[in-house]
Amino acid sequence: MDEPGRELQERLRAALAGDDTDELVEVGCDLADLGRQREALLCFRRAVVLGQEWVWFNVGNTLRELDRPVEAIEAYQRAVDAGESDAWLNLGHTLELQGDLVEAMRAYRAAGEVGDQPEGFVDLALLREQGLREEAEATLARAAERGHPPAAALLASWRWERTRDPALEEQLRAAAAVSGDARADLADLLADTGRRQQARAQLELGAKLGQRECWLPLGNLLLDDARAGGGTGGADPAGEAAAEDAYRAGLAAGDLHCHHNLAMLLLQRGDVRGAEEHLLAGATAGDELAQRAWQDLHADEE
Repeated sequence: MDEPGRELQERLRAALAGDDTDELVEVGCDLADLGRQREALLCFRRAVVLGQEWVWFNVGNTLRELDRPVEAIEAYQRAVDAGESDAWLNLGHTLELQGDLVEAMRAYRAAGEVGDQPEGFVDLALLREQGLREEAEATLARAAERGHPPAAALLASWRWERTRDPALEEQLRAAAAVSGDARADLADLLADTGRRQQARAQLELGAKLGQRECWLPLGNLLLDDARAGGGTGGADPAGEAAAEDAYRAGLAAGDLHCHHNLAMLLLQRGDVRGAEEHLLAGATAGDELAQRAWQDLHADEE
């Protein structure tokens, strides 16, 4: 064991032998940061025994890391009962993972209203989106009104998807700095209103900023332009190559939906093997478009 490890071990022994709850929590957090969750749990439980009920929050976090979600839920509930409002959000996440969506929504609502955590409203909106879109937007607006930029970005994207209203341009521009999806939607709006060069510039900027959501629409835009500019001889080869590069860059950035679009481009070139590889990769990742395209490609074999 190295010197810092020995020092932490001594602190652990001293903390567990004493009654300094601040030291117990501090040592517990240091241990948790190092992945030593079981020892951290000893510290946090000791602090609770000594009267620090709010530390149930730390107990819950540690139990969740130890993959003991049922116990974590109980710990978070004890923490909120003790007035630790920050625990509402983690309680909601754990309940959602356990499939208890009703209680998860209640916890997210409390996180936003009681815990002053706008993230709770965002998570609540994402759950409501499954069947209550209007209520979901209203909930998301509450987070946006509290100055939560990711909520404002998501709200702008949702509204654009639902209405295709060009009046959302300024909202999308404001949101583009914090959301690749919002920047992609802004580019969509610009292209819709005849400003394709501005759309391309937005997507290229987003790609440079690391917003992986911009690569796929950039590839699509480049491919559309290549086909439109190729004349009677077919698509412009340079434009097609640029589109392919964008799809491959999107894959490198982690956007697995690029598999499908790249496969379609390869298929049109006659590269069936390459297309199959990408369709299979996309289908394996759960992309429904890739799954359907794979099935269509092999329909004659059935």
